[in-house]
Amino acid sequence: MAIAVSALHIYPVKGLKAIDVAEARCTERGLVHDRRFMLVEPSGEFLTQRVLPRMATVWTDIEDDALVLSAPDRDPVALPLEPAEGEPLPVHVWRSHCEALAPSPEADAWLSDYLGIACRIVYMPETTRRESNPEYAPGRIVSFADGYACLATSEASLADLNARLIAKGRRALPMNRFRPNVVLAGSPAFAEDEWKEVVVGGATFGAAKPSGRCEVTTTDQSTGEVMGPEPLATLASYRQHAEFGIMFGINWFVLETGTIRVGDPVEVRR
Repeated sequence: MAIAVSALHIYPVKGLKAIDVAEARCTERGLVHDRRFMLVEPSGEFLTQRVLPRMATVWTDIEDDALVLSAPDRDPVALPLEPAEGEPLPVHVWRSHCEALAPSPEADAWLSDYLGIACRIVYMPETTRRESNPEYAPGRIVSFADGYACLATSEASLADLNARLIAKGRRALPMNRFRPNVVLAGSPAFAEDEWKEVVVGGATFGAAKPSGRCEVTTTDQSTGEVMGPEPLATLASYRQHAEFGIMFGINWFVLETGTIRVGDPVEVRR
């Protein structure tokens, strides 16, 4: 069976809900509009579902040139999708310190009220160059994603995990627990671990490293409820790595930019 793209997802705001797309242009930072926004404390320290699982219940939509945020029992709030101006704010995300813009006091207040914590929404302008870990992706840049331009997973890998969960009397889990950008069909389970380079539609990606998974995978992405200990407990029994931790999915960096679409064939260059 040929390998092909079965789903594409972008996350305009790091940690908030995904948008399913049929196609996406891939830039050197990753898919267009993916994680160009992020929530931070007033000090600039980044916020994620690791500490605020309620973030999973905030929807994101793109309407013309606006990013629209909505949540249960709240009127939506909109802000520019590509802000040209805003308050400059230095931010900290993992090992990176970089410059961002805080474009919308209205959205800041809306998010702070809904999430119950003082926070701001910031945007990464084109002038900001945040580098991936040079050990695995030298010279490559990334948006506000954890470390690399794109996260890929496969349907077969999830099916393998779900078979093990069901055998233990647990529920099967949806792919959204892993918050991927690109989902692949037609490959054996965890074959993506071994690929060095892949061509997807008009883009080419290099493999950086397996994705080490954290407690966000234990959060129901529909409700924001932390369900634990799965899938981490089961993955730890057969997907534990001394360097990368509990692995699921593969981090890619961009070698050649281009447009990718659901249904595109995938050429593996091992």
